[in-house]
Amino acid sequence: MNKIRALVVDDEAIARERVITLLEREHDVEVVGECSDGEQAVAAIQDQSPDLVFLDIQMPGCDGFGVISAIGADRMPPVVFVTAYDEYAVRAFEVHALDYLLKPFGRDRFQETLQHARVSVERRRAGDLGRRLLALVNDIRPEPPQLERLVVRSGGRVFFIRTGDIDWIEAAGNYVRLHLGTESHLFRETMNGIEIRLDPDRFVRIHRSRIVNTERIQELQPSSKGDYLVLLTTGARVPMGRAYRDKLEQRLGKRL
Repeated sequence: MNKIRALVVDDEAIARERVITLLEREHDVEVVGECSDGEQAVAAIQDQSPDLVFLDIQMPGCDGFGVISAIGADRMPPVVFVTAYDEYAVRAFEVHALDYLLKPFGRDRFQETLQHARVSVERRRAGDLGRRLLALVNDIRPEPPQLERLVVRSGGRVFFIRTGDIDWIEAAGNYVRLHLGTESHLFRETMNGIEIRLDPDRFVRIHRSRIVNTERIQELQPSSKGDYLVLLTTGARVPMGRAYRDKLEQRLGKRL
């Protein structure tokens, strides 16, 4: 029997160790990684394709719902939510039939939840998990207001940038770099943080570290590795990650 490949995500080291210790006692589970924040979690899910994710909801920066938004509810593996939410919010988890661990939890509760998670893994291809995840996100986490302009400080100057004027965005450490024609500006925000604040009808993420304005896309050029380069009207050539091909196809309304 193939082992369940589990990923543990929590910003508290003690909480991660607690879950990992309990998982390591299970003969049918293999812990393939641990993450301390949402950014790491998104990368690990994309790179490792775990069968099951133990996901903390309340994390600074990109929280648990931000991870789901970045991966996409339809592509997210089965999830056991680890949460300190109050009773009202917990009822939402139960309504959507999703497994959760309410902090602090004991071994018996963990065993019960893990058994439910085993069933979810087996039913992963049933097709309804993504819908339940999306419904939960919509119930608990309000959509952040979309950004119409950004205030960027650089070299003692303050720039007011309309988001519609941005051609593409790339990750730059603890910042993102905004490209506008021949200009570029650093803005203190994570990729996941700015992605969920941008107009989804205009901007699409094509790589873990790149977002493009679809109104600037001029051409898609096949690369030697079977991927694509996204050629923009500005002449910029932005490589697209293979894992994001489906998202771009959906946005453009055609297969590549």
